Amino acid sequence: MSQLGHAWGELRRGSNTITLFVVVLFAATVLASLSNLLLPENSALHVSTYTITLLGKYLCYAMLALAVDVIWGYCGILSLGHGAFFALGGYAMGMYLMRQIGDRGVYGNPDLPDFMVFLNWESLPWYWFGMDQFWFAMLMVGLVPGLLALVFGWLAFRSRVTGVYLSIMTQALTYALMLAFFRNEMGFGGNNGLTDFKEIAGFELSADSTRVGLFVITALLLGLVFVSSQLIMRSRLGRVLVSIRDSEARARFLGYRTDHFKVWLFVYSALIAALAGALYVPQVGIINPGEFSPVNSIEIVVWVAVGGRGTLYGAVVGAILVSYAKTRFTSLAPESWLFMLGALFVFVTVFLPKGLAGLLKKKQQSDSSGEDDRLKLTGGAGS
Repeated sequence: MSQLGHAWGELRRGSNTITLFVVVLFAATVLASLSNLLLPENSALHVSTYTITLLGKYLCYAMLALAVDVIWGYCGILSLGHGAFFALGGYAMGMYLMRQIGDRGVYGNPDLPDFMVFLNWESLPWYWFGMDQFWFAMLMVGLVPGLLALVFGWLAFRSRVTGVYLSIMTQALTYALMLAFFRNEMGFGGNNGLTDFKEIAGFELSADSTRVGLFVITALLLGLVFVSSQLIMRSRLGRVLVSIRDSEARARFLGYRTDHFKVWLFVYSALIAALAGALYVPQVGIINPGEFSPVNSIEIVVWVAVGGRGTLYGAVVGAILVSYAKTRFTSLAPESWLFMLGALFVFVTVFLPKGLAGLLKKKQQSDSSGEDDRLKLTGGAGS
């Protein structure tokens, strides 16, 4: 009975977490959107389009942090290369947006992007075909990063590469992609990347309504990914993943093909990261090889560590808080920001090993035990 009661309590707490997260996210999204569209600019409650874009970017980062937390927090796979999947999804979206420019570019070529005209390309490369169609571009957003994650994960997990060796391999993967995309011969804009976008699905990107629409879509998809991830992690599949994290050898001894579970989760996580990248590009307005930088992938891990890994909502909170702090401090102290980020990671590792979410759980447990003690005293006095 006690085990059944504990399981029921866990289920209720999980449902409460999902409900609270969705309500807070959607309420904030609706309020910010209406404040931008309905209130005049001179109103104290007006939310500027710049702020809407910034919030949309933060939500993309939150989705990316959630992708890392799915594999690190619940399966113990520390990936230092998820920036690669984020950037690949962003490049797929960027290619679509570049094709939508048409003859409105600097050189007026209806078929070739400006950087190809500048580099004297005579025709569009084969891998750009079809990218003028929204549905095909969205297919590539998931297909390319998903296939890369499938091949990489199958080779790595089948060979039982774990721990720091796997982390180094993921970091090497994103670094190799960064070097490749910097080359002009690749046909992705070289070090300048893809930019100067005009419209998406027929809507002008510079319009306030489009900016708000992208922000709302990002919030909706973040909520959907959060709910689906929570349901997965609280299912039988999620319990198997946690058992692999705690003792993979024991899970394998019990008959589970742990490599299959890890490959599946790695692909799922990569797809979330790619979706975040695809939503990021039209809101920020540029995608370049710098997004592949290993430093970016390490920063994602810091977001998750600060928020609290293995909680999902902690990763979201950590991404938003650290990104906001970065926006503020890079303008106030641009040269020392990286040192501050490193100090934050060390502080969290030493004093808050379970992040902000762990601190919150500890407080809730303390309040709960205090309430139980008071009930016991009350019951004793009554008897």
